[in-house]
Amino acid sequence: MNQEPSRFQGKTAIVTGAGSGIGRATAVKLAKQGANVALFDLVDERTHEAEVELNGIREGCAKSYDVDTSDPKRVEQAVKEAAEAFGGIDIVFANAGINGVLSPIDELELEDWQKTLQVNLDGTFLTIKHTVPYLKKRGKGSIIITSSVNGTRVFTGFGMIAYSTTKAGQVAFAKMAALELAQFQIRVNVICPGAISTNIGQSTKVKGHVDEITIPIEYPEGGQPLQHGSGEPEDVADLVAFLASDESRHITGAQIFIDGAESLLR
Repeated sequence: MNQEPSRFQGKTAIVTGAGSGIGRATAVKLAKQGANVALFDLVDERTHEAEVELNGIREGCAKSYDVDTSDPKRVEQAVKEAAEAFGGIDIVFANAGINGVLSPIDELELEDWQKTLQVNLDGTFLTIKHTVPYLKKRGKGSIIITSSVNGTRVFTGFGMIAYSTTKAGQVAFAKMAALELAQFQIRVNVICPGAISTNIGQSTKVKGHVDEITIPIEYPEGGQPLQHGSGEPEDVADLVAFLASDESRHITGAQIFIDGAESLLR
């Protein structure tokens, strides 16, 4: 893969969930390779640090926006402001998501189910809905959606029924969108990470008797064959940068697993 600083020169990317983990690593990667980056996240210390880090790479290349991706008005306004600030949009990384509440089906509250769907599915839809008009103006573009191995290849995440449902939905959404938008030279691909060292688990809540629905599974040699451990956010960032670049110009509607063979074992 081309790693030159000019890889994304003159291009603007929107990254959701940009304050930490995969989102932040990807924002850094894109900035290092020439992109301007709009950081969409709830603005806090982490998001501020990400903005400072990117502008240390290239002054003025990054700006953070206080966005809850499940809020239609905040997404629409932030997209408009980012497009005006940077002169358009070329790349969209719809990455924001939560694990939500882990619970048995019969103990899962409707509001907890709905919250996970709002952030993961509504957030993906709203991000893409409001950015597509700007990509059409460019005459081409690249959209990458973060799904997961859960709900697509792996179904042993006991208690994660809401999360897994949203991740399966994102895959269907990406493939439908890829076909719809191909005539506009807008590519849509979906990535399915396995275990990655991020802080997504910090907001995860367990309610009810998840232990009672858990089926014990043991892997004597470990559950991650390739590296015997979780991947790093930078591993995913490399894949996203490839899918954002013209090097993947003939790839759309693809579902790519990045999990070190974890889901093949499980």
